[in-house]
Amino acid sequence: MGLAVHLASFSGYLIPFGSVLGPLIVWLMKRDEIDFVDSCGRNCLNFKISMMIYILISTILVFIGIGLILLGVLAIFDIVVTIIAAMKATEGISYQYPMAIKFFS
Repeated sequence: MGLAVHLASFSGYLIPFGSVLGPLIVWLMKRDEIDFVDSCGRNCLNFKISMMIYILISTILVFIGIGLILLGVLAIFDIVVTIIAAMKATEGISYQYPMAIKFFS
């Protein structure tokens, strides 16, 4: 189920706000039953909300010219780090995402 939390965040590439809603739904359903899912869900949601903030800032910076480059870098970073987190979840390790602001502790 920890893997499902991380992989649910890829729904954001198909559904608006799916990168937050997907993990949130899985986390809310299973957080009380499985401690590992609780840990994975908190880490994933912290990262995805942080990414939304970074994307918003990059979108504003598009008018300066550097925003397009930052948006591309953030998209690649998001995909790579989420895949790493999913692989760690299959090993039973709760991955701490880099650059994540702690909204849920």
